[in-house]
Amino acid sequence: MKITNDFVKENERVDDLQNGYSIIQDPEKFCFGIDAVLLSGFAKVKKGENVLDMGTGTGIIPVLLSAKTEGEFFTGLEIQSECAEMAQRSVAMNQLEDRVKIVQGDIKEAADIFGAASFDVVTCNPPYMIGQHGLTNPHMPKAIARHEILCTLEDVISQGARVLKDRGRFYMVHRPFRLVEIMNVMTKYKLEPKRMRLVYPYVDREPNMVLIEALKGGNSRIQVEPPLVVYEKPGVYTKTILEIYGKV
Repeated sequence: MKITNDFVKENERVDDLQNGYSIIQDPEKFCFGIDAVLLSGFAKVKKGENVLDMGTGTGIIPVLLSAKTEGEFFTGLEIQSECAEMAQRSVAMNQLEDRVKIVQGDIKEAADIFGAASFDVVTCNPPYMIGQHGLTNPHMPKAIARHEILCTLEDVISQGARVLKDRGRFYMVHRPFRLVEIMNVMTKYKLEPKRMRLVYPYVDREPNMVLIEALKGGNSRIQVEPPLVVYEKPGVYTKTILEIYGKV
């Protein structure tokens, strides 16, 4: 795809997603990581379904899901105006306007923006850290992406539950140290955890990410999938990770 300067501003860069699409990023703000890619690989979107990505950032998850699924339409919700505007330029650059839309707005108001029971699938790669837990990045866009400054875990899950249709699916990537809290909040809002996969940086390390699928109005039964190991050795991805990236 030919990329023109009409889409890319000074200090921004364009990253090739290796699937025919590219994404605009600003290193001064926040760049997507492997967690977003893993979430897009974990989420299941069926033909004709409408999807909401809450806190979409660069728009990476809607763009990836539009490329690898037969979903009908993908909406990204982003509170930071500059990030939302950049994500919309990525959508236009990839000529995806007929399948992807970026909306500037607050996760805490998602149900007011879109209406209750309006999506088949909700995805979210939320801030992992509670308030001042861990070092807060001095750059506000990065801090907002990593710390619960503008929304909490309960905000994300409660609004996700409200905008989901009955039997709709909620997908999230998070940190294992908050797993008990995640499960408790999900069940509080009638999102029943149905599938979980722990992500390990190396086979002999403890997990540093967890992928969760919950079903709105589902019964209490969860499937724990085999561990997902990221690296065989430093700088070398495992075959499973390469398959998720689409490079095998």
